[in-house]
Amino acid sequence: MTALLYLLGVVIFVVAILASIGLHELGHMIPAKAFGGKVTQYFIGFGPTVWSKQVGETEYGIKAIPLGGYVKIVGMLPPGADELVEVEAGAAAAGEPQTFRVRKSNTGMFTQLISDARAAEWELVGPEDSDRLFYRMSWWKKVVVMAGGPTVNLAIAFVIFTGVFATFGNPADIRSKTVIDEVNACVLPSFDSGRVCTPEEIDSSPAPARAAGMRAGDRIVSFNGTPITSWSQVQRFVKDNGTRTAEIVVERGGRDVALTVTPAVRPPTSAGQKADTKVGFLGVVPVTERATGGPFYTLRQMGTMTVDVVQSLVTLPAKVWGVAKAIVGVEQRDPEGPVSIVGGGRLAGETAAETSIDTTSKLVSLLLLVAGFNFFIGMFNLVPLLPLDGGHIASALWEAVRRGWARVTRRPDPGYVDAAKLLPVAYVVASVLLVMSLVLIVGDLVVPVRLYS
Repeated sequence: MTALLYLLGVVIFVVAILASIGLHELGHMIPAKAFGGKVTQYFIGFGPTVWSKQVGETEYGIKAIPLGGYVKIVGMLPPGADELVEVEAGAAAAGEPQTFRVRKSNTGMFTQLISDARAAEWELVGPEDSDRLFYRMSWWKKVVVMAGGPTVNLAIAFVIFTGVFATFGNPADIRSKTVIDEVNACVLPSFDSGRVCTPEEIDSSPAPARAAGMRAGDRIVSFNGTPITSWSQVQRFVKDNGTRTAEIVVERGGRDVALTVTPAVRPPTSAGQKADTKVGFLGVVPVTERATGGPFYTLRQMGTMTVDVVQSLVTLPAKVWGVAKAIVGVEQRDPEGPVSIVGGGRLAGETAAETSIDTTSKLVSLLLLVAGFNFFIGMFNLVPLLPLDGGHIASALWEAVRRGWARVTRRPDPGYVDAAKLLPVAYVVASVLLVMSLVLIVGDLVVPVRLYS
């Protein structure tokens, strides 16, 4: 049964991610077609084609390696500007050659790569496509097309997060209420707080709350006459009060009960530390609950997540290097580090098979895992480097700036931004991403991150 649940979790995760990939690519294809662009291919996956079907001018299909997807929009790269050469554009039925600019020959490796990329791009272009080329679209249309994919991923994450936060609550945002859940029996150092108090410790150093008669279920109403509205107030007042006697009013059974409490000084938290005689300690544990909220709460949470993701992207190479060292046994793998889609599948399987959590918690964990992957994919694709979507968005925005500045200064139109000139950067970035992906996949197979021990 456990194995079947594990497999079910993996299948659910993989299907959800493939659906997300498919929707991502639709986010590119739909606006591209709406703006008159020509889309010749829509595929989920890479590598050999498993299945495909031609519908109109677009071939839809699935490929063998489910690690991404793509849509082929004709005319992504503009012709070169070095020398006019008459060539056949694709297999144009009209039989008339189309004139455009490409290099006749190249001596540099990168310039040859650029030239070859242009040639491959224009093999698909016929004379009838001249008004449907992507590079000829207005800059804002290019932005909409390229931002469509990441936006879909972020929208998926938003919908899932909103649904979970509004119903189940946010497991990452635990809030303490002013109701007491547990009263400590004695005063223990924080590093030893999980230990059960001995009878001698209870007699010699009972927790101040216990000595004052506080009970589980009491709601703290006021501290020294100041009304209490949050647990953070309780913490601040107790800390600032030190070891001075204080009056705490609690609500118990529908009536207010006044208690006199003398906070104690907590012992040092580790060997060699000195006790802080100015900090009071009460000895109670509050009732906690998951924070809930609707769309605006979700947007605030996603704003915090955005900062976290940006910070993690900056340190991503170093973290992947850490995974590589863990693979060869040099160090332990960071449980908070990045994982690949393989690692995500393993985490989904472990969650589904875990016996210590209920079905609702399992479902929520799987939903949050899928939402988290979509959020990261969306943010990652907005990084302004080719071949990521953000690189194309940056090129379109730069084109708008150049042309706008030329109009303001009454200079000649500088024309379209030639994304082909950035292909060397794209090749380097793609190579780095490929290596990092392989390291993470191997790491997830050899030294996987585990949620449950």
